[in-house]
Amino acid sequence: MKIYDAIVIGAGYAGLTATRELLKAEKDVLLLEARDRVGGRVYTKYYDDGTYLDLGAAWVGPTQDKIYALAKEFGVQTFPTYDEGKSTLLFNGKVKRYKGLIPPLPIGSLLSLDFAIKRMNKLSKTIDLEKPWESPNAEYYDSMTLATWMDKQMSFKTAKIMFKLAAEAIWAADPNEVSMLHALFYTKSGRDLDTLMNVKNGAQEERILGGASQPALRLAETFKDKIRLNSVVRSISQENDIVTIKGDGFEFLAKKVVVALPPTLAGRINYFPLMPANREQLTQRMPMGTVWKTYAIYDKPFWREAGLNGLSATNEGYTTVTFDNSPKDGSKGIMMGFVLGNQAKAFSNLSEEERKTSILDSFAKFYGEKARNPLAYIDHSWAAEEFTRGCYAGLMPTGAWTSLGKALREPVGNIHWAGTETSDVWNGYIDGAIRSGERVAKEILG
Repeated sequence: MKIYDAIVIGAGYAGLTATRELLKAEKDVLLLEARDRVGGRVYTKYYDDGTYLDLGAAWVGPTQDKIYALAKEFGVQTFPTYDEGKSTLLFNGKVKRYKGLIPPLPIGSLLSLDFAIKRMNKLSKTIDLEKPWESPNAEYYDSMTLATWMDKQMSFKTAKIMFKLAAEAIWAADPNEVSMLHALFYTKSGRDLDTLMNVKNGAQEERILGGASQPALRLAETFKDKIRLNSVVRSISQENDIVTIKGDGFEFLAKKVVVALPPTLAGRINYFPLMPANREQLTQRMPMGTVWKTYAIYDKPFWREAGLNGLSATNEGYTTVTFDNSPKDGSKGIMMGFVLGNQAKAFSNLSEEERKTSILDSFAKFYGEKARNPLAYIDHSWAAEEFTRGCYAGLMPTGAWTSLGKALREPVGNIHWAGTETSDVWNGYIDGAIRSGERVAKEILG
């Protein structure tokens, strides 16, 4: 039976990058993907009329050099996220419009919020991105949740609510689910909180023309004969320096294996011999965030005529954050609402009709009655996807980084780990996924 130099499991940006790098080094590689498509958590849905929706990751921004380089290489363009005009805040039943980054809050709350953001940015600078568990006061910060820290930092209730909205949008989780050490690591990994939150000079600055799947699709096209779709890996066995990968109706042998999956999915594969205890424990302790993306499509972006940029935030209802996701030419109006963290969990209990009504109610509060009558409504839950189980990324709860973090990237025999969760820079983003693919290829070739 043929023995591959390497088999890569998972054809998201991490797996595609690892495959490409190993092929460049003239290795014999096979890429296995459970789905019927490449891209993983990046999924652009295309419609017959030319409309496309990014149901997964969508934005790119400054210092995300890897995704920009890949897009450029394949002639894929980016364009600015629309943010001209006023933003909207719906708070305690009142709608307020404002320009710039600073929401119209009472001065005490604003100062409190600003202080907490600056404090978090400052603390994040102390984190060792490669070994977060060796950072100063790592055990102290890993013993508390982000929610606990927020509570200590801010005495104003309004400031706490606004910080929580931002945190949910960044992690797709409730602040009580995330270790403060992980929050600090993730903040530094993406530069700082301002970068993670902002459109201009931030992680939401641009979108990919034609959809965020484009670079992945074009990269996959260059070695499509090495990719096998609809191939769910069930078990990985290591014996005498040979790794056997089995799934429904297939078996392959390799010298090296890259598992480019979120840790919780990697933990669902059966390994022989068993994974080391710490690796096994880690994959049990890294849940995915919870997020729905909701879309309403209109014949035009009518909110722009009213001088609004489509950015809104609220502490009411299921969708707490919205963005204008219209195409570059503005030929249609596409409003996107995130449903995040605990709201997303509750949203999952609703029927499709209830979900639609709730979202359009919120959009109407932000942008007027026109918002109630879209041409189409679409929503997508990543927690319900068999080969994802949540989004944006795997999270570290309290205690996980300091006791088990070392097992995240440490190879086990001839099994190596990739995926955005293993990246020290832009962890949780497409850019981080690409970086992890490059790292794991170097690891194997080294």
